[in-house]
Amino acid sequence: MEGLGAVASVIAVIQLSAKVASLCAEYCSAVKNAKSDIERLQGELGYLKTTLEGARQLLESPSGERLRTSQHLRDNLGGCSSRLTELETKLEKTLNAGGMQRAMRRFRLRTLEWPFQSKDIDGIIGTLERYRDTLSATLQIDQAARILDISQKFVLSELPIAKDASFDSHAEEHETRCHPDTRVALRQTITNWAKDPQSECIFWLNGMAGTGKSTISRTVAQSFAANGVLGGSFFFKRGEQDRGGAALLFTTLTAQLVAKDPILAEHVRAVIDADPTVTTGKALGEQFEKLILNPLGKLKSDTGDLKKIVLVIDALDECERDNDIRAIIHLLSQAKTLRSVRLRAFVTSRPELPIRLGFSNIRGKYQDLVLHEIPKPTIEHDIAAFLKSRLEKIRNDHNALSYGERQLPMDWPSSQVVQSLVQMAVPLFIFAATICRFIEDPSWCDPAGQLAKVMEYQSGIQQSKIDKLDATYRPTLDRLLAGSEVNRSSVLDEFRTVVGSIVLLAEPLSIRSLSRILRIPENNVDRRLKALHSVLSVPASAESPVRTFHLSFRDFLVDPDKRNTNPFWVDEKASHERIAASCVKLLDGYLREDICDLKMPGTARADIEQAIINSRLPAEIRPILVPQFPPLYST
Repeated sequence: MEGLGAVASVIAVIQLSAKVASLCAEYCSAVKNAKSDIERLQGELGYLKTTLEGARQLLESPSGERLRTSQHLRDNLGGCSSRLTELETKLEKTLNAGGMQRAMRRFRLRTLEWPFQSKDIDGIIGTLERYRDTLSATLQIDQAARILDISQKFVLSELPIAKDASFDSHAEEHETRCHPDTRVALRQTITNWAKDPQSECIFWLNGMAGTGKSTISRTVAQSFAANGVLGGSFFFKRGEQDRGGAALLFTTLTAQLVAKDPILAEHVRAVIDADPTVTTGKALGEQFEKLILNPLGKLKSDTGDLKKIVLVIDALDECERDNDIRAIIHLLSQAKTLRSVRLRAFVTSRPELPIRLGFSNIRGKYQDLVLHEIPKPTIEHDIAAFLKSRLEKIRNDHNALSYGERQLPMDWPSSQVVQSLVQMAVPLFIFAATICRFIEDPSWCDPAGQLAKVMEYQSGIQQSKIDKLDATYRPTLDRLLAGSEVNRSSVLDEFRTVVGSIVLLAEPLSIRSLSRILRIPENNVDRRLKALHSVLSVPASAESPVRTFHLSFRDFLVDPDKRNTNPFWVDEKASHERIAASCVKLLDGYLREDICDLKMPGTARADIEQAIINSRLPAEIRPILVPQFPPLYST
């Protein structure tokens, strides 16, 4: 309705200007001493009509949506209409003063009088000029905006992106954020760093596995987005196709930057026009410089205050290539050279050797904070706040579906039990999160019983990392061995085959694909995963991929130091050999000449539509054959 109203308003003003021009023409033929003023007014009315006709054409075009809803346009048309109506009224009043006057004019007994002085005409023309200029500017702004829209859409269509890499992707949607009462001082430190114009351009948050780095990343990314300073985010994840490497890091971040700032799209488009190959296969340094650094350097501030832009890069240690990790750190440090915007990068990782070497090369150009060195009382407070909140939710959800004696008391669990869990967890947030998933496991519907099993492990916990991981994962896994000792060996063999493959595969596969590649019945895979929902993300669909919740689960299973103490220990080398042998058998059963029915031998992979590949190649063998995918299993 607004669009129709805008078009109708323009048509009404066009008709009104034409009416005033017609009245002026009538005066021009009858008035002798004001011809110059009348012609000047007629000229301005002609210019105005031309501009209005242009506005009408644009409004009626498919691309005129933004202009049709412009408040600025409506205000301008309203003012112009009011001024023209005043002119029409005054001209008609004088022209139609009475029938006698018209009759006298007809017999030329009296000359018609022009109702305006020259200075009045100067003012009227000036007012109409201002309306016309404002209308022209509005049209130009709209056309410029349409050009920016076109550039933005073009750039976004040209930039390859890593699916689900951003903090607000569907894959990350249900991942945890910090509880409002946790990490308060840390989050404030990060906020202050982002605001401080004198701060270093990189904030490196590092910590060992399970200390909550990704949760913090999602939380600060969400906060930066809410405050309008988030430029982009990239959450590395080993084994998740494009998220496992750096090939699409800078194109993904560029796409997010362009989506937020259409003006930046113009500068990025110029880069792509000059070198269309810059978006694919170029060195990281060239992509960062051409797609991010240089375009941002061309932005201008209207207020004099530098625009703040923060990039969030999580789990950099999960990037596949060590050289890429070091290159990324070096490139991000160049953000300090920008003078047009204030670019910052928030980076999280484990303190692995490639990361430490990368930061050692830019010493003095970054701020860092070590999560596992935060004072123990602070970590205890934060984990306690998380556990209290989560266990309260588990209790309420359970009671909502239970009656009578099956309901949990309102003081469940006791403060002593919560404190014991806190001591078991410190400093690993992943312990708290995993144990809560174990306690609320819907397949058991027994939070109190599940919690009792967790508490059985309290006495044996030491302070080392791996013992903490034992306490995190053993309550879930030991349930698999409950019952007869006769089945123990077969259960463990099946566990190592199924779960060992899941944690070692470079790309997550579905239950159906796992069944095919491992050459075991689908029901067996499904059976083995049923009791592991607190450590694995097991979808309801057999076609959706099974994922680990956290990389520490893999660490726990393959740690060579636990070979003799962990009954679920997975031998990486033996598992790789088994998977490789399965791959060969799988390929032998599926491959045939011209499997995609292209009828053109030698067709390049880039020229084959992905839909054709997906329809002809099962998911479990695509990673083995298609070069764009990572290796089937990690080494």
